[in-house]
Amino acid sequence: MDGTYKSLRIEKNEGVAELVLTGPGKGNAMGPDFWREMPEAIRALDADDSVRVVLVRGEGKHFTFGLDLMGMMESLGPLLTGESNLALERLKLLSLIGDMQQATEGMARCRKPVIAAVHGWCIGGGMDLIAACDFRYCSQDAKFSLREVKVGIVADLGALQRLPRIIGEGHTRELAYTGGDVDAARALRMGLVNEVFPTPEALLEEARATAKRIAENAPLVVQGAKQVMEYCADKSIADGLRYVAVWNSAFLQSHDLAEAFSAFVERRPPHFQGR
Repeated sequence: MDGTYKSLRIEKNEGVAELVLTGPGKGNAMGPDFWREMPEAIRALDADDSVRVVLVRGEGKHFTFGLDLMGMMESLGPLLTGESNLALERLKLLSLIGDMQQATEGMARCRKPVIAAVHGWCIGGGMDLIAACDFRYCSQDAKFSLREVKVGIVADLGALQRLPRIIGEGHTRELAYTGGDVDAARALRMGLVNEVFPTPEALLEEARATAKRIAENAPLVVQGAKQVMEYCADKSIADGLRYVAVWNSAFLQSHDLAEAFSAFVERRPPHFQGR
């Protein structure tokens, strides 16, 4: 376990790193510590060859209440209320938003698969965070809300850009314009989550099992599949086919491929090492 962070905790086990949101604000709210620490944490996990999958979850009764408005007032307040130099203050605010975006951008750019396990509330910045993950599970008690519109903010940390790819334009616009709440059943229907589990305990058990199954596969191949899918997201099928052909031409030959063939012939589970 890594205990060097104030807003999150990292637990590693058999190729799976659990990134646990811990606050310190109520409901794991995202304050200054989070926005400073999350980019650093995800970079470290991305660079750690022992980590094959990242599982993001919240500690306690909720995933996250989103942006910690009170906690952020020291940094945000002067930039929103100052009058002495509007241009300079606006540039500082632009820079601050850019820095905060690195938390979700880092998650989206991580080469390893990232799974979100959501229980309780997932509000505002939490939606930005899970939209940057590869896929999402939730428990029956989960509720989702893109609530920035309720506090006079245009969501600016990635949800408006990524959610249309996940749930479509119509659902995203409804969530963004109304700031309404979505329960687990509707989240499943709209495709926000892949599956709903009856309890937070069942959610965590199944999310860990899925992460373990992914971690047992050849890590460079899993990462390659993610890279190819990300590249193809806004390309034609022809472009995507050419890209994956070039990818495999460069990376198909590996110790893991030889291990896969040996395991098949010897009728045993393969043991992949990422080489």
